[in-house]
Amino acid sequence: MKESKVVKNILISLAVLFIVIMLIVPLVTVLAYALRHGFSVFWGAISDPYAIKALKLTLLATATSLAVNTVFGIFASWAITKFRFKGRQFLTTLIDIPFAISPVIAGLVFIYVFGRIGWAYPFLQEHGLRVVFAVPGIILATIFVTFPFISRELIPLMQAQGTDEEEAAALMGAGGFRIYRKITLPHIKWGLLYGVILCTARAMGEFGAVSVVSGHLRGKTNTLPLHIEILFNEFHLTAAFSVSSILVVLAVIILILRNVVEYRVKKGDL
Repeated sequence: MKESKVVKNILISLAVLFIVIMLIVPLVTVLAYALRHGFSVFWGAISDPYAIKALKLTLLATATSLAVNTVFGIFASWAITKFRFKGRQFLTTLIDIPFAISPVIAGLVFIYVFGRIGWAYPFLQEHGLRVVFAVPGIILATIFVTFPFISRELIPLMQAQGTDEEEAAALMGAGGFRIYRKITLPHIKWGLLYGVILCTARAMGEFGAVSVVSGHLRGKTNTLPLHIEILFNEFHLTAAFSVSSILVVLAVIILILRNVVEYRVKKGDL
């Protein structure tokens, strides 16, 4: 018994030490470095017009990808778990592709499809549309890398739920939307919210795919991570850490929301 307590204490200590070194210390360092020259310098960096434009673009890409992936995640999880059809397993595999492909490769794919050498470029040029090195490319890249998060949270929950309640409601004359709203949604609401939180966190921090398709046009196609990279490469370290603190604060807020959802799930609200 004493040995098990010793092992437990050692494992807990190692886990805490790892978290402190790998997570807490870097986050505290970012905030400390951002404020080392005073609040006025910090405020000047985060209120810079380019920083504000980068934040707006980040929020736009995040909100758009979240809306698209939420709708797709609900529809895909409903189709995969409630119906039997040929290609169901193949569809599930396709959903997982963004997990397996490097974000940089995803960005290159969009370049080869919508860029000057892409097969879709003549059509886009004819209609005066731009995807690569423009805001639509940023949004498409963000949607791609966050594609599986919501559906992958919902599919296991809806599989565990089964179809008995929905089938009973259908036999009693309830329509599809009413069945989803009254029966399915209450069972998956916390899983859906958890997927939304994960999708939001991933979208705000995306760098690889967005970097490839953005062209790094300051004030036009730079998201916050790209703006931070430019500041760092130009040796504006205080400004880079100041802007980074925005993402740190947003990440902490998302972490708190995630913990709230996990707490509600453990209480049995799922």
